[in-house]
Amino acid sequence: MIKVRNSNYSKIARWLNHGTPDWQLGLVGRVWSRRQILIMDTNGMSTSSSKNVLGEPLQVCGTDPMTGFFRDGCCETGPMDTGRHVVCAQVTAEFLEYTKAQGNDLSTPMPVYGFPGLKPGDRWCLCASRWREAMEAGVAPPVVLASTHEAALKSVSLNNLKEYAVKP
Repeated sequence: MIKVRNSNYSKIARWLNHGTPDWQLGLVGRVWSRRQILIMDTNGMSTSSSKNVLGEPLQVCGTDPMTGFFRDGCCETGPMDTGRHVVCAQVTAEFLEYTKAQGNDLSTPMPVYGFPGLKPGDRWCLCASRWREAMEAGVAPPVVLASTHEAALKSVSLNNLKEYAVKP
C-alpha cells in the first residue's frame, strides 16, 4: 500500500493501490504507467536515485503546474523521453514567445491533455536541446540547478547552466 500525504499525488496513489481506471483520474492521454510513476516524499526530493547537474539528489522542479515528462514534478528522463525534458527552467515571457515561434506553444492551455498553459515564473522541465537553442538565441530562461537532471550535461555545459542559474 502506498501512502501519500501530499494532495498532488493522492489521485495517483489511489490509482496505484486500487487499480482505478485511467479515465476516472483524468490521466488519459498522458504517459502514465504503474512502473513509471514516481511518488515524491514530503521534503521535495524524488524517491528515485537520479542526480542533478551538481551531482546531488534530483529535487522537484514544479508541481503547479505539474511538470516533468512523467508529470511527477521532476525532470526525470527515460527511454521514452526522446526530447530529454531534463532542464528545470523558470520560464519567461520572452522564452514563451520564442518557443511558440519555434512551433512549441507552451503558453496556450490544452485542457484535453490536462495542460493549463504556462505563464512567466512557472517552473517547467524543458528539452535540453530547446533550452540550448534559446540560449544561443539570447532568450534562455533561468535554470534551477538542483532540479536539472544530470542528463542535461550531454547537451549543455555546466558553465552555461550556472550562468543562467536562478538566484537564491
